[in-house]
Amino acid sequence: MKLVTFLRDNYQSIGVLVSGTTTLIDIQQLKGQFPSSMIDFVSLGDAGLDHLKEALTDAPNEAVLNLADVELLAPIPVPRKNIMCVGRNYHEHAKEFHDSGFDATAGKTAVPDDPIIFTKAPTSVIGPKASIPSHLDPTNSVDYEGELGVVIGNGGRGILKQDAFQHVYGYTVINDLTARNLQHKHKQWFIGKSLDGFCPMGPTLLTAGEVDDVGSLNLITAVNGEIRQDASVSDLIFDIPTLIETISAGITLEPGDIIATGTPVGVGIGFEPPVFLKTGDVVRVTIEPIGSLENTVL
Repeated sequence: MKLVTFLRDNYQSIGVLVSGTTTLIDIQQLKGQFPSSMIDFVSLGDAGLDHLKEALTDAPNEAVLNLADVELLAPIPVPRKNIMCVGRNYHEHAKEFHDSGFDATAGKTAVPDDPIIFTKAPTSVIGPKASIPSHLDPTNSVDYEGELGVVIGNGGRGILKQDAFQHVYGYTVINDLTARNLQHKHKQWFIGKSLDGFCPMGPTLLTAGEVDDVGSLNLITAVNGEIRQDASVSDLIFDIPTLIETISAGITLEPGDIIATGTPVGVGIGFEPPVFLKTGDVVRVTIEPIGSLENTVL
């Protein structure tokens, strides 16, 4: 099931995209009571999805909308906590970043021994089609990083690898935008990664039951139509169960929490000289069947 958060005439709700169409079903207009917040809906777990599937069999006319008539927001527009992110989690990108000169924390080896975890502020989240506010980076060094996002369903602490997928509600697409010179200047990556609008997310939250093998998903990032990144999720150095086990060892994960799993080779700093985003550039990150996340640099 593809879930979205949408806005229409100052009315915000959750919708279900009907597969292969541009039809959107507003779940608040269905029989039964459904929340308007994605976090609240995710918190209902499998029971909420089962209730929704049953209600969809008899959707009234007022629940049926056209995708063109609404504005899609990020599936979780205001996360309750920082987005958990993973650095240097694809082999070729680890080398690319290590050799770029922008990693002020680099050790002797490109590939880390353990997952590198950092976070992005909730205020960095924007939705599909929203403009990227590059003017907030005074160093003019905005770079893209297409990533698979994991949304937590059943929360917990001390989650073991073998149980990790039981805690995954679904998947989304993330662009981990980065002000590279700020990232380098401040050593810790938080400021360079957390500027307002520097975490485009969407267009959908694809429920986990729709994905038989997450490693088979493919990520493609294009800038102005030119493909810059093209990689399989199976190439992750630290897979999703390892990330969930690592983070939850001492930090409680809650429903709606988001983990950005890392970016593959092909980012702007990998070019010689680096190629940063500029005003008017269109960045499109695609992971099917989740969809394409497209944003224009302002």
